[in-house]
Amino acid sequence: MPFLVLSRIDTFKAIVLVLLFALFASFLSTLSFFKHLALSPLVIGIILGMVYANTLRSKLPASWNEGIQFCTKTLLRFGIILYGFRITFGQIAQMGMQGVVASILVVSLTLVLGYVIGVKGLGLDSHTALLTSAGSAICGAAAVLAVEGVLKNEAHKSAVAVGSVVLFGTLAMFAYPLFYQLGWVPFGLEEEGLYIGASIHEVAQVVGAGSAISYEVADSAVIVKMFRVMLLVPVLLILGV
Repeated sequence: MPFLVLSRIDTFKAIVLVLLFALFASFLSTLSFFKHLALSPLVIGIILGMVYANTLRSKLPASWNEGIQFCTKTLLRFGIILYGFRITFGQIAQMGMQGVVASILVVSLTLVLGYVIGVKGLGLDSHTALLTSAGSAICGAAAVLAVEGVLKNEAHKSAVAVGSVVLFGTLAMFAYPLFYQLGWVPFGLEEEGLYIGASIHEVAQVVGAGSAISYEVADSAVIVKMFRVMLLVPVLLILGV
């Protein structure tokens, strides 16, 4: 009985540790520096976790592993469900059939071509290629972590995928508004919003890129982006078969 009590206390301590990381990441995301980079609390939290794992991980008691695993599996899945609640059918109707078709095509082609090119062309293992493709196609780091739960892959493969998605998503966030202002893309405001929402990875990056052009572009881009987020569910169901 004392062992069970101690085990539960250690599990609770581990959950509190993860909660503190989450709160700190949320706080950092409100600072102007991170707002300028359009880094979401999720991405900041992943970076903090990676730094901790590579510096102070040896100081983490082994008895805390159960609590950490609970957070990375059960709580993460619950969070992904809540993530999907952010979109309504009214928003889907607002973006029109053009946005729906574009989102489905982008997600499907990115998953298929990303996997094929990653494995056949770049020599990546299948898990890394699929994780990176899912993050690029759907919703960045959140999609990578969700797919990790299905594939049961090693943690370092997810870290590679998250790093790739964050890097290129951030580059796109700065490049898209610049290309638009230079007149290099033949789009109006509505088309530019569709383009940004259908192609940039993280929701925060979509907001950053759209807002750099106009609030109208940002609004339409976010709606298209959230529909891509909703496509995470059928993708996970397919991968889980």
